Amino acid sequence: MKIAVGTQNNGKIEAVKNGLMKYPDYLDIEVIGVKTDSGVNHQPIGLDETILGAKNRARLAYELGNSDLGFGLEAGIFLVPQTKSDYMDTTACAIYDGKEYHLGLSKSFREDNGMIGLLTKGIITRTMYSEQAVHNAMIHLLNKKHY
Repeated sequence: MKIAVGTQNNGKIEAVKNGLMKYPDYLDIEVIGVKTDSGVNHQPIGLDETILGAKNRARLAYELGNSDLGFGLEAGIFLVPQTKSDYMDTTACAIYDGKEYHLGLSKSFREDNGMIGLLTKGIITRTMYSEQAVHNAMIHLLNKKHY
């Protein structure tokens, strides 16, 4: 099975590889990075823009990578009242199978310029953070009858 990730960022490609290795049906895969444009602002603001960027990357990865599945990962911030910065950071993962999208989000943290690794003293890396979104998107892909 060929998987295309809509990025050339090694951390995001590794997040998809690491995430999929945990699923028995995805052990024999080829994962490639494909240069794509998210079609949204460099720093997406709001869940709508963040998810749109992930979906755009997933669709383009699927098409340009001539793959079985296209993955798009997009980090963005969204308004959360009563936090110190008023915003939290999350990563959206969109998986495109040629017909529909399967979406997931990572956990969120107080926005601080995407410095999750530094802020957690290396306990959570950016790759691990992105992998959370991959797992949450896989829920829908693996369980279509429930959705």
